[in-house]
Amino acid sequence: MSWNPSQYLKFEQPRLRPALELLARVSLEAPRTVYDLGCGAGQLSRLMAERWPMAQVIGVDASAAMLEQAGDPLPNLRWQHQDLAGWKADAPADLIYSNAALHWLHDHTALFTHLMQQLVSGGVLAVQMPRNFAAPSHTSIADAVRSGPWGARLEPLLREKKPVEDPAWYYDLLAPLARDIDLWETEYHQVLTGPDPVKEWTKGTWLSTFLNALDDPAEREAFERDYAARVALAYPMRADGTTVFPFRRLFIVARRL
Repeated sequence: MSWNPSQYLKFEQPRLRPALELLARVSLEAPRTVYDLGCGAGQLSRLMAERWPMAQVIGVDASAAMLEQAGDPLPNLRWQHQDLAGWKADAPADLIYSNAALHWLHDHTALFTHLMQQLVSGGVLAVQMPRNFAAPSHTSIADAVRSGPWGARLEPLLREKKPVEDPAWYYDLLAPLARDIDLWETEYHQVLTGPDPVKEWTKGTWLSTFLNALDDPAEREAFERDYAARVALAYPMRADGTTVFPFRRLFIVARRL
């Protein structure tokens, strides 16, 4: 996955809202070690460093471009360039926070068990993941892949298994490891503006995987145009020029035994 920070941050505010809502549900008063996994451009890492000035906050991301966008760290904040699939805490953490990142990783049984094991007793795992993969914004990508001459090259990039399980699945996995679990979903009805806003939204994340796999600019443009037409039908522009884009997200806050 190659990230384009400017494309991703076109929708900075609606992307930031669930991150802030997740952070607001973390009740730790004075954590000492905090990790922000998949920190991206670092907005939440900075907020955590300011909220807990005595903590050491480490923002971890696999994208050098995103970490460059994050800029200079604070005295109690540092950046770590690392693939999350191989991440391990340097020392047991009081808080592991991850907003819209863990759905990119496979085998959530092993992943979430591993993350809970990286916490001190009483430490908190706080996670938000999109759970919008059955919506037209995402299924239209698969439809566009299978309908064009690029199908044989792009189909291997499609994920056969859904990236995020149902909420109860995570409860059953975490319950033996946690003293309490706060689990909820929110569907945001995001009001977007501009031409092809849903296409532009996914172009900052999942769609870019497929666009980047096409070397021919003309073919890449044709694939993007095909997808844009599909989501424009699924999410029509309203009379006032806005587009309403429902987007469901799963939130988990679990405190380790």
